[in-house]
Amino acid sequence: MKFGIDRLLAEQELKAPLAGKRVALVAHPASVTANLTHSLDALVAAGINVTAAFGPQHGIKGDKQDNMVETVDETDARYGIPLFSLYGEVRRPTGQMMSSADVFLFDLQDLGCRIYTFCTTLLYLLEEAARYGKEVWVLDRPNPAGRPVEGTLLIPGQESFVGAGPMPMRHGLTMGEMGHWFIHRFGLDVEYRVIEMHDWLPEAGPGFGWPESRVWINPSPNAASLNMARAYAGTVMLEGTTLSEGRGTTRPLEVLFGAPDVDASAVLAEMNRVAPEWMGGCAIRECWFTPTFHKYAGELCNALMIHAEGGFYRHETFHPWRLQALAFKAIRNLYPDYELWRDFPYEYEFERLAIDVINGGHALREWVDDAAARPGDLDALTSADEAEWREDVKELLLY
Repeated sequence: MKFGIDRLLAEQELKAPLAGKRVALVAHPASVTANLTHSLDALVAAGINVTAAFGPQHGIKGDKQDNMVETVDETDARYGIPLFSLYGEVRRPTGQMMSSADVFLFDLQDLGCRIYTFCTTLLYLLEEAARYGKEVWVLDRPNPAGRPVEGTLLIPGQESFVGAGPMPMRHGLTMGEMGHWFIHRFGLDVEYRVIEMHDWLPEAGPGFGWPESRVWINPSPNAASLNMARAYAGTVMLEGTTLSEGRGTTRPLEVLFGAPDVDASAVLAEMNRVAPEWMGGCAIRECWFTPTFHKYAGELCNALMIHAEGGFYRHETFHPWRLQALAFKAIRNLYPDYELWRDFPYEYEFERLAIDVINGGHALREWVDDAAARPGDLDALTSADEAEWREDVKELLLY
């Protein structure tokens, strides 16, 4: 099994069109070859004329921790090329940045979730490449969450840096496929190429998207495991709440919640009462943690941990977005007056509630807060959106 970067380096006919061109790389810490050489080093060693590199949210070094923690531009100490930040003074590459190269190689490991900002970075790069007459190549990598689709579609007018377009939370695409969808959806006139993977089998066990032959490297500081990547399309919603997502612990974004004032065992029992069918494909375990930073730093929190891993994982029945929605509903049922939704600037959105920015609309929050709303109400809305998305992208799938 080969990722796009490995094919580009190994196959002369793929590299040949880069001869005589200035090349830029969009990368982060997980942008590595099969032998764990960083893509920047590997491309330079292969004789490709790399004239610039770009880092997305969390930085090309992956050292920035959280929402709206920015990275500055700098010069690479080894190669003397500019390292441009696409999560600092700008999130869309400027004309000066675009002038640094003829071909832009996009080599970011994604998590398969709309809110993970790398897909928005890809859209912005494609739009600016169309504007300035540049080429974009995606060196494709696996979607570690595989092909399942889940969540409501982002409502037009609700776009943001965590909502590039009307897609569901768990989109089921690789970044190469996502680029094709952006070009189709937004009518972009851009020279675009995908260096496809060889033998990626997104529905084959035991990895179901992530090949067991490849080690996991954090694409961002809190993406610490395959379990997190599978759960993330649900647990990321915790960022829009007062509940802890486990930041400040060793297993962030692998919990349904943590809080010092919520009884996790009671919430689990209520979840089982309300919609046990949404709890499949994983094990859920009560646990405790004390965050060293972020929400509830220094306070003991009761929590529910998700284990979508090992013998507990069932790819076809694990629905992280519904599972997280159910946890919110159970907390609302047990604690009707709980201050659940966090009101703070989220990814440069200052007016809308963060939970609505995350979901690209109001539907989930309104369902949680409506005492009369039942699981079937949310499921009917979501299932229709999921079917629409599958139909929209079926001709774009490369694998």
